[in-house]
Amino acid sequence: MRIGQQYEESAGERATAWEFAWLDGRDVGSEPSWSYPGLARALLRRASSLLDLDTGNGELLAELAPLPPHTVAVESWARNTPVARDRLAPLGVPVLTELPGGEDEFDVVLSRHGRLPAADLVRLLRRDGVLLTQQVGSDDLAGLNVALGAPPAHRQPWNAGVAVAALTAAGLEVTDVREEHPSVTFTDVGSVVRQLRDLPWQIRDFTPRLYQEPLDRLDTFIRLHGGFTVTAHRFLVEAVRR
Repeated sequence: MRIGQQYEESAGERATAWEFAWLDGRDVGSEPSWSYPGLARALLRRASSLLDLDTGNGELLAELAPLPPHTVAVESWARNTPVARDRLAPLGVPVLTELPGGEDEFDVVLSRHGRLPAADLVRLLRRDGVLLTQQVGSDDLAGLNVALGAPPAHRQPWNAGVAVAALTAAGLEVTDVREEHPSVTFTDVGSVVRQLRDLPWQIRDFTPRLYQEPLDRLDTFIRLHGGFTVTAHRFLVEAVRR
């Protein structure tokens, strides 16, 4: 068997779009204490228009139905866009590849793990419109980088403080901020490999062949201890355009 082949095989095929059902039972944790869908649903009950920024494959947005009469999703990654369009078309939701060009258009803007273009958010929100975002912080899964001897995933910090400063500078009033580092446990080395293949920004030069030796050490650790635990990094911000 060639170097790294066992880890390629244990990881399986790469996910289609952002589908991570393959991780069920192979990693445990990563969810913060708040419910992003629950907070989003509360906002949508009184909204007539919604923009979902970087909707991914559209799965979460579809789960929030019934949606406001005027709902638009944005997804620019070519691998996700057709999946999102197929999923959201029955709900009457168009999926754009760029931000809408108008102004004062949306009561609510959602961005779960997507971009936060502060100036555009101010432009797109109606007065008293609300932004709700959950972000993956720059410390996310940093323990994987340490364990494999890889450089940090991010050169600049991305956390609640940085996001709040940018949104406030653009003119939004921040009304809620939460930040947590929930634990994540990987129960086999194949799930680590798959995670790093599907999230290529975590270790940018990652291949099982290149990281064979540290993967061997991690595999031994998991077999001895039943899992390998690192921390995720999540933060949530709600802001209003006054």
